[in-house]
Order: sequence, then structure tokens, then C-alpha cells
Amino acid sequence: MPELPEVETVRRGLLPVMEHAVIARADVRRPDLRWPFPDHMAARLTGQTVTALRRRSKYILADLSSGETLIIHLGMSGRMLISGAQVGGFHHDHPAPEKHDHVVLDMANGARITFNDARRFGAMDLTATETVMSHKLLANLGPEPLGNAFHEDYLIGRLMGRNTPIKSALLDQRIVSGLGNIYVCEALFRARVSPKRRAGALSESAVRGLVPVIRQVLSDAIAAGGSSLKDYRQADGELGYFQHSFDVYDREAAPCRNPACGGRIARIVQSGRSSFYCPQCQR
Repeated sequence: MPELPEVETVRRGLLPVMEHAVIARADVRRPDLRWPFPDHMAARLTGQTVTALRRRSKYILADLSSGETLIIHLGMSGRMLISGAQVGGFHHDHPAPEKHDHVVLDMANGARITFNDARRFGAMDLTATETVMSHKLLANLGPEPLGNAFHEDYLIGRLMGRNTPIKSALLDQRIVSGLGNIYVCEALFRARVSPKRRAGALSESAVRGLVPVIRQVLSDAIAAGGSSLKDYRQADGELGYFQHSFDVYDREAAPCRNPACGGRIARIVQSGRSSFYCPQCQR
């Protein structure tokens, strides 16, 4: 599933053709994805100006001139692809419709934005902009890891007394939003913290060290266009490249990249998810 860097990369790719542009025509080609689409979604989108294009956690939020916000979640395999416009150094003509093109937005500026989702775990909803943060998908999310509300004292307070492993705690979207399996594994490696350590047993200095590391891992991933594993693509159709920089994720039995280590990457299963780490470096 795309994590914060992938969703932020898609948002940034959509900005030049979507923000402040008019949706000339919306074509909704099926009644649902993961959940049913909102009633009359095509009519509610057609003719509206996208006044702002934001991100909250793993959701893209398109504020509309109608006073509603389109909430977009990419799910496991969702792609927001641009055609008919210059994106970076590339111009993509409108392709022939594909089987899994479920929502198509033709913009008045000539761009076309296609939501393609083979597995149909993505989602879209429309809700009032003034209360969007109270929507059921967003209401219980923790602070953004790249925002000012996520800081050392906050994380110390949220982890205090928790018996859950630190890996599971950082995946809890109520504690910090947008983090997923890939970037938690990478951050814990850079911080030299074992994913098996109990969150409440970490020293204050260890927790303080996690915050800048998490920020740096996410920033590095965004700069690389995210990580392309299986289905993810940027809005211009290009791959992300951060997967080439993985220190531990999906590197089971490979040599640790810490030159002073000499150990190998291990994999364990925590709460049904694979955790990759170096038992020598991460204690």
C-alpha cells in the first residue's frame, strides 16, 4: 500500500494540472471501489474548481469551489495518472481506456486525470470542506510526521507505558499518521533500534533520536519519488526510486550496509507484517 512519501509524490505531480483548474467533466465508470461512491458523484464534481490540493496522512484532499472536498485513497494498487498535459519533461497523450480506469476527470486545461485501480481497494468520498477533518477516515489520525505537532516530547508522551513493540506503535495511525511498514523498518534501522523493543521501555534519548530520523527517511523517500513495489507509479507514470536505497526492507539475509557491522538482515513477523532489521546493529 502506498505510504506517505508515495501519496505526497502523487499529490505534487497532480498540482500543476489540478490545483486551481476546473473539472470540465467527471466520468464515474462503476458504482464503487472499496466502498460505494457518494451519490451523484460525477455531477457533484463536474464544473467545480479545485481550489486546493492537500494531503492528510495517506489521503489526497481536493478542495472544491462547491464547498466540498474529494477524499482520495489509493488503496493497494490505485494510480492517479495524468495525460494530455506536459508533466515535468514528458507529454503523455490520452491513452485508450483501460479495464480498470474507474474515475476519469477531464480538466478544462486539457489534462485528463485517470484513477486506475486493478484491485479496487482504493476509495473516494465527498464531504463538506469545513468539516473534512471530522470525516470518519480522518478524525482519529495522529499528527503528520513532517509537521510541527510531531516532536520529541509528543512522542515520548505517547509511547510512555506502552508494552507494544516499537514497530507496532509507529504503525499505529493514531500515534503518528502516514507511516507504513517500509519506512518504519528503515527508520528503526537508521536509529539503531530493534523493532522488538517495547515502546514504553525505550529511553527518552532513544525516542528523541527517532523523531529526526523518521523525518529524514520520509524526506529522502519523497525526494526519490517514493518506492515502487508492484503497482505504485508517480502521476506521470514514472517509477519511484527509493527502493534502491533500502537498508533493510525486503533484504532478508543480505549483508548489513553498516560497514562496521558484518551481520545480515533478518526478517520476523509482527502483527502479521514482516519486519526487516539487523540483529547486530539494532538492539
